[in-house]
Amino acid sequence: MGLHKILKIVAFALAILGAIFVFMIWFGDEDTASSMGGNLLYVSYVILALILGFVIIFVLKGLFAGNIKKTLMSVGAFLAIILVSYGISSGTDLDLQPFVEKGQDVTEATSKNVGAGLYAFYVLAILAIASMAYSGVKKIFNK
Repeated sequence: MGLHKILKIVAFALAILGAIFVFMIWFGDEDTASSMGGNLLYVSYVILALILGFVIIFVLKGLFAGNIKKTLMSVGAFLAIILVSYGISSGTDLDLQPFVEKGQDVTEATSKNVGAGLYAFYVLAILAIASMAYSGVKKIFNK
């Protein structure tokens, strides 16, 4: 029996278990739902850990089965975009005083991280749109 078939069965079993738990919470009384909710939180942590484990296993399996040089270049380009975005972000663009007065813990470091995330999002969105446009134009001219 292949690993894919085993994981398919495990995923189906977890889906059925999840559906049972959801119906138990929906149709149970409030005391049962609240006490079960705490226990289900731990169940969800275990399921999340299982899913992350499976994802890491299959990513590494696919990484070594495919072109590792191309994959590492893509990861490097992504990290370069993140680092350049962090370098561009200043953290002083925003007036932090109103946030501090409201009791929110917003510092220049927080502002810099948010700015870096926004810059990275903009660059990655532009690259995604450009690659889709390039693919469409290439497909039109190759026909």
